[in-house]
Amino acid sequence: MNLLLIEDNRDLALNLLDFFEARESSVDLASDGVSGLHLAASHAYDAIILDLMLPGIDGMTLCRRLREAGQQKPILILTARDSLDDKIAGLEAGADDYVVKPAALREVEARLRALIRRAQVREGAARLQVGDLTLDPNTLKVTRGGRVVELPPIPLKILETLMRHAPRVLPRDELERSIWGDSPPDSDALRAHMHILRQGVDKNADRPLIKTLRGIGYQISDE
Repeated sequence: MNLLLIEDNRDLALNLLDFFEARESSVDLASDGVSGLHLAASHAYDAIILDLMLPGIDGMTLCRRLREAGQQKPILILTARDSLDDKIAGLEAGADDYVVKPAALREVEARLRALIRRAQVREGAARLQVGDLTLDPNTLKVTRGGRVVELPPIPLKILETLMRHAPRVLPRDELERSIWGDSPPDSDALRAHMHILRQGVDKNADRPLIKTLRGIGYQISDE
């Protein structure tokens, strides 16, 4: 696991560092809220362990700011504050789990691994894939065989529509409605955008994924 630990208690922080590093996890340590916010924004972590009573920015505020900034990785609050109101506030601020100190380190590890597994399932379910072509609807990042594919907005929307319905053949009028609603542009617009899409996705590839069925519509398939 690649973890960010935001904890100002030096003894507990060192204990956690020793424990996780002995289990071949990588841990970055921030001892205040400002440093934690900076590290979370500049590095990719599997999960974040967050204390609530922090100098600079308190943990509750930091949790909310991380979520507002688009941070989607699991956040586990590890704190001595054990009231029901604190637990509810922490979860409502965006935490995925709330563990009260003192806690068994093996339990903390098990909870983190469970949170990471669930996050990976969510990410995998959200990602669209046909053959070696992937599209992440959350980031709109498209890759083909590991190569990043840059697409303008309309071809990108066409690609997402085709991938969501793959391998079904989408009739031309259905595809146009999904992109432009009930007011599609002139008859050559879709053809022009499909050309741009093919140039981005299929150019220099071993085999094309985007197919035209004349008189019927369009399909994306690796078969």
